[in-house]
Amino acid sequence: MKSVAEKDLIKGEIADYFYDNTGILYSFSKNTKRTVKNVSENIALVKSITKGKIPPLLIYLCDSPIPDKETRKFSTEQLPLTYKAMAMVSKPGLSQLIMRILFKF
Repeated sequence: MKSVAEKDLIKGEIADYFYDNTGILYSFSKNTKRTVKNVSENIALVKSITKGKIPPLLIYLCDSPIPDKETRKFSTEQLPLTYKAMAMVSKPGLSQLIMRILFKF
């Protein structure tokens, strides 16, 4: 991926996004604690960015607090309805732990 300028990012509460002309959605996560409310709002943002298409997602993770059980369950149910495929990039440690918990790897 070419470098994305800050001005080209679509800002969200839990992540900033760039939707490229090949149909890939890039997500740059923020260290905001995920809740059912802000995950729901984020899904609406993604759908507005992609005009309702279900894109593949490349997410650049950062350390963030572990969401509560209800949010993890909600996110797990919504992911296949929101993204066609997902790849994650993170540094070793907390981000990987959170994603393993969230997706039950």
